[in-house]
Amino acid sequence: EKKVCGGGELTLDSNRTLYWDTPDLTECFQMSVLSWIPCIYLWLTFPFYFLYLKKNNKGYIMMSLLNRIFALVLWIVCWTDLFASFHEMHQGTHIAPIFFVTPLVVGMTVLLATFLIQYERLRGVQSSGVLFLFWFLSVLCAIVPFRSKILQISLKLRFTTFYIYFGLIVVQLILSCFNEKPPLFSGVVTDPNPCPESSAGFLSTMTFWWFTSMAIKGYKNPLENKDLWSLNKQDSSEVIVPKLLKEWEVEQDKSPLTTEANHVDKPQAEAEVLLMEKGEAQQPSFLRCLLKVFGPYFLIGSAYKLLQDLITFINPVLLSLLISFIGNQKKGVPSWWGYALAFLMFFCALLQTLILHQHFQYCFVTGMRLRTAIVGAIYRKSLVITNAAKRSSTVGEIVNLMSVDAQRFMDLTTFLNMLWSAPLQIILALYFLWQNLGPSVLAGVAVMILLIPLNAAIAVKTRAFQVEQMQYKDSRIKLMNEILNGIKVLKLYAWENSFKEKVLDIRQKELHVLRKMAYLGAVSTVAWTSAPFLVALTTFAVYVMVDKNNVLDAEKAFVSLALFNILRFPLNMLPQVISSVVKFPHPQSSLVSALLGEMEKLEGEISIRGSVAYVPQQAWIQNATLRDNILFGHGYNERKYRSVLDACALTPDLEVLPGGDMTEIGEKGINLSGGQRQRVSLARALYSDSDVYLLDDPLSAVDAHVAKHIFDKVIGPDGALSGKTRILVTHGISFLPQVDNILVIVDGRVSEVGSYQHLLKENGAFAEFLRNYALEDIVEEDESLVALIEEDEESFPEDAMSNHIDMVDSAPSVNEAKRQFIRYNFKLQLKTAFLRAAMKLDADSAPFLCPHHVQVKLKVFLEYIKAVGPLLSLFICFLYGCQNAAAVGANIWLSQWTNDARNNNTEASRDMRVGVYAVLGLSQGILVAISSFTLNLGGIGAARNLHSALLENKFHTPQSFFDTTPLGRIINRFSKDIYVIDEVLPSTVLMFLGTFFASLSTVIVIVSSTPIFAVVIVPLALIYFFVQRFYVATSRQLKRLESVSRSPIYSHFSETITGTSVIRAFGRHSAFIQISDMKVDENQKSYYPGIVANRWLGVRIEFIGNCIVLFAALFAVVDRNSLEPGLVGFSVSYALQVTMSLNWMVRMSSDLESNIVAVERVKEYAETETEAPWEVMEKKPPAEWPQTGKVEFHDYSVRYREGLDLVLRNLTLSVKGGEKIGIVGRTGAGKSSMTLCLFRLLEAASGEITIDGVKVSEIGLHDLRSKLTIIPQEPVLFSGSLRMNLDPFDSYSNEEVWKALELSHLKRFVNNNPSKLDLTCTEGGENLSVGQRQLVCLARALLRKTRILILDEATAAIDLETDDLIQSTIRTQFEDCTVFTIAHRLNTIMDYTRILVLDKGQIAEFDTPTSLIGQKGIFYGMAKDAGLA
Repeated sequence: EKKVCGGGELTLDSNRTLYWDTPDLTECFQMSVLSWIPCIYLWLTFPFYFLYLKKNNKGYIMMSLLNRIFALVLWIVCWTDLFASFHEMHQGTHIAPIFFVTPLVVGMTVLLATFLIQYERLRGVQSSGVLFLFWFLSVLCAIVPFRSKILQISLKLRFTTFYIYFGLIVVQLILSCFNEKPPLFSGVVTDPNPCPESSAGFLSTMTFWWFTSMAIKGYKNPLENKDLWSLNKQDSSEVIVPKLLKEWEVEQDKSPLTTEANHVDKPQAEAEVLLMEKGEAQQPSFLRCLLKVFGPYFLIGSAYKLLQDLITFINPVLLSLLISFIGNQKKGVPSWWGYALAFLMFFCALLQTLILHQHFQYCFVTGMRLRTAIVGAIYRKSLVITNAAKRSSTVGEIVNLMSVDAQRFMDLTTFLNMLWSAPLQIILALYFLWQNLGPSVLAGVAVMILLIPLNAAIAVKTRAFQVEQMQYKDSRIKLMNEILNGIKVLKLYAWENSFKEKVLDIRQKELHVLRKMAYLGAVSTVAWTSAPFLVALTTFAVYVMVDKNNVLDAEKAFVSLALFNILRFPLNMLPQVISSVVKFPHPQSSLVSALLGEMEKLEGEISIRGSVAYVPQQAWIQNATLRDNILFGHGYNERKYRSVLDACALTPDLEVLPGGDMTEIGEKGINLSGGQRQRVSLARALYSDSDVYLLDDPLSAVDAHVAKHIFDKVIGPDGALSGKTRILVTHGISFLPQVDNILVIVDGRVSEVGSYQHLLKENGAFAEFLRNYALEDIVEEDESLVALIEEDEESFPEDAMSNHIDMVDSAPSVNEAKRQFIRYNFKLQLKTAFLRAAMKLDADSAPFLCPHHVQVKLKVFLEYIKAVGPLLSLFICFLYGCQNAAAVGANIWLSQWTNDARNNNTEASRDMRVGVYAVLGLSQGILVAISSFTLNLGGIGAARNLHSALLENKFHTPQSFFDTTPLGRIINRFSKDIYVIDEVLPSTVLMFLGTFFASLSTVIVIVSSTPIFAVVIVPLALIYFFVQRFYVATSRQLKRLESVSRSPIYSHFSETITGTSVIRAFGRHSAFIQISDMKVDENQKSYYPGIVANRWLGVRIEFIGNCIVLFAALFAVVDRNSLEPGLVGFSVSYALQVTMSLNWMVRMSSDLESNIVAVERVKEYAETETEAPWEVMEKKPPAEWPQTGKVEFHDYSVRYREGLDLVLRNLTLSVKGGEKIGIVGRTGAGKSSMTLCLFRLLEAASGEITIDGVKVSEIGLHDLRSKLTIIPQEPVLFSGSLRMNLDPFDSYSNEEVWKALELSHLKRFVNNNPSKLDLTCTEGGENLSVGQRQLVCLARALLRKTRILILDEATAAIDLETDDLIQSTIRTQFEDCTVFTIAHRLNTIMDYTRILVLDKGQIAEFDTPTSLIGQKGIFYGMAKDAGLA
């Protein structure tokens, strides 16, 4: 050792370093160890880095001269040193070997660095982490010699070269922070909006600085799709999916099993069993593929995680050094050591932050790529999957596989590292704790382990409650949906109250479950917050009780606390991680079976020459415009297109569709009738102009005459397809005589072939078949068909529209689907409207730019506080304050207790110390429980108030609101927004308050122990505020863009699955695969910045946290003479925890801002204007009113809404009690408006109506409406019992109900049903026929039997029989009542007392039917049309 340095010492001299006020390292140590560290680092990383550069080439960068010159000069400097040593030796001076070795090593290393700089430029690397770290280490290691050289001023050559060397490496370090120009000829240039990440420097990548531009942009204006960066090449579908598929093929080649998987002759089940047998080694493993493709990238992330886990434990060690430094100031430890410790703590925390977020970035990007790969693979597979495999799983299941399971794989990537990292952290923490406190640690660990099953039990119970609550919520929404759909009927019958009670009933149960969840939540919050404390308490108590000599000093106590805090996270995570990984194998097996589906041809050959067009039996329609559906990817040619439309009889339909051929068709072609869908499908084939046409029974869904037209114009010998090969599968016999060749297939075999005549002569199975189907019939039918066509040539186009005539439409499933589509349309409108609203909202979200926004936010928060209750809100905050005070108090007590150790009075006060500590900690636990529970109760109270206000208002809202607002929008308030207020808001507020008070108490603690810290708070808080504002604004919009772009992936996928056969036949796979990839990439384009936004935030917020640690430690060192070590431990250990709270606080405040909007939206709909009051006490009419039923209109006018024209103008008429009045007029003459006026669903614009002398406008709505009876046009039923539908208030006896049923001719039907009056009606009365529903409405009228009856006649929907029943019942039962009938069929009103003819909202004629016919006016014309005059 002495030889190397020539007498100097290589080791550290502790006297010279630690206990001197101007410390220094020996020259030998400086020359050797310090100089060699960077060199060793560079030589170690070089081989790996070189290989990496060799593999990745991004193009050539022109090298800047600066770098070359500096590197060269550096190299010269090092060699100068070496030659100087030789020169001195030559002079005869004795030179230690180190003076030759070090310059040589450093020189070689600088040469290597120069080579690397050059090589990186050749490979197009714009900024290098390896070299940055090398220069950084060099500078770091050169600082000490630099200082010592300055201290011993001397003019030797070696000193001069060293100064130059130091200057140059500093310059190199600065240079390596900046970026080179992008490589020549690189792809980046062509991209319109490249992601800055690809060209970001090393530092920028580590701190995610490159994201800042997006954060600022999102803060200034709402982000749009065009603002998003293009996806990095290596994350796009075109790169990732083929990689995975290639590996998967390799995997499949290994295994002979797969070829049998879907053999046609093996039953599906058997194949499944084969797949599931894990015993066979050759089972292709999808997981193995994923690992091969994504493993290496993911492992980089794991390496970061490992590093981070190790660094985590440095800070507690540094903390213990710091505390002992404060405690030892009497022993003369120099102050620079304290400062060094403070900066080391900061540096460690910073390093940990950077490394942790790199790890997250790698994990999330892997997850994102996994999702892309899996979605792409499943999509490509779904295009070639067999029908057998498809039948074994529904479309829903396959789509689920894609959305849910791909998502699971994604979540898994974040968990996988926890699997080994959590145990590692636990082991390390326990090891350090054992070092610190010995075996008493086990007591604390036991407590932690005991808490795990408690948490698990709570989780299980919570899940059960959630399921229960979901059921209540669903039934409530279903009921609300019905109520809103039938709100008009409820108003006409004055039934609102009974339905309001029903909703509130369900709501009550829902809130009851929520309250039970709140109890559980309180328990779990306590378990989570008090765990570290309980553990500390047991450990410390056991530690001091076990042995008299065990003294708890500051170092032991606070270092242990820091370690327990580290331990808390992995312990809580482990059960979660394990459960999610255990759940995981399920998606893998289903994925594999989906990926294996392939149909095998058993034997033989099929050859088709030319292109193919295919028309399936069940038409497949894309969710696109009608024109796109027909073009199907071909170019648009006007003439060809028109002729195709004509041939397929689609021209008349276009006139009916709202947008012609640009009408957007809903999913599965929901807004077309069955026949229209089939014709569109045919038109698509016809337009494609292929060589071979496969037509799978395309004529079955259309009417006979349309079928004839299509056969003649398209398929038949003279049709558009003559001259093409056409294979027509058909069950219709009428067209057979016109085809060239008939193949008769029986049981999967061809039984005979030949022309029609030929087969008839053969007298085989075909002739037999024709005979069975009574040839005479066919011939007759054929003739009748021809006759029909001839006579109907003119009226044919109307029928071609065949909207009502297509039998398919009467199928309930289609109706259901239609309704769904209409709802879906609402959803679309809702989405766009909501997006607009969101845009508006977000436009407001830049706080400095507009104070108005802040006020809105404040106003909403105040609304919520009001709903919770202002006093309760204050009390909750007070409780949170108390709970944190208790926690701080416990720790202050602990720091006092640890100071006992220095004053040697531990014996006496031990029991008291433990006791008070326990009491403080437990009181914190109790306060946590109370505050958490009170908060939840407050939240539930608010939810109850907001919901009941919304409900109350919606029942009082005038009809016009429901006519102008899409139902979906109102339902959304009741479902989504109320759900947010019920469940999401309280938990967000809970987390927010928790983190807010935790951060606050940290600051208070540090300020109280080192007051000077207050100076730093303001700048840090400002940075924090800015970062938070930028993040919240940007991340919210990225989330929005992401969710908007997500659903198209799945809807496109489910559409593809249903249309695979068509896509395959037309040979459009690649186009569809491209569309799908594009949709996925589009979604990832907004998902990726979303991930990065979280990292960007994390790095910045944690940096603030690290600054807090730094200043807490620094000021402690500054003030060390007046501080007890206990206090220092206390304040620094608090500072170490603050990062977590700060981080969560931003996330929570962001969530809080996005969720509080729900309150605003609910309030908005709870405060719309209401109709007149239901009851006016001072104007209440007598109970028996109206006695005669005399109705008078005085100069009455009305309009539907403000700003629209009058629908009725200056009506004046008087109707005596008991008269029967028929109201007729053309559509839009204002017939229905008259009835609405009687019920005051429309309020008068001028004039008034009186009934028996009482002014209608002055009495309450319910008083009025309950005294009138209406049989509405559309019969509306609600789900529930039949009795409930007739008499929701239970105000009539069963006998009366049966009597009404008998008179309305329903008695037999109801009696035959086993449940009698409790017969359940499904939603909208779907399980009764339309006629029966109409009769139920009649029964309602009979039951109420008021003096005035209004009959709004149903249009075409009703059959004549029911109509006669209703009319005859009304004639007998309502003989002495005043009856108004709005007639569509005149024969029903020809015997009425008088007839009112309305025209354009005015009275045209009003007299008895006979005299009106005599007048030869409007009525006479109508009667003549109807054949009655």
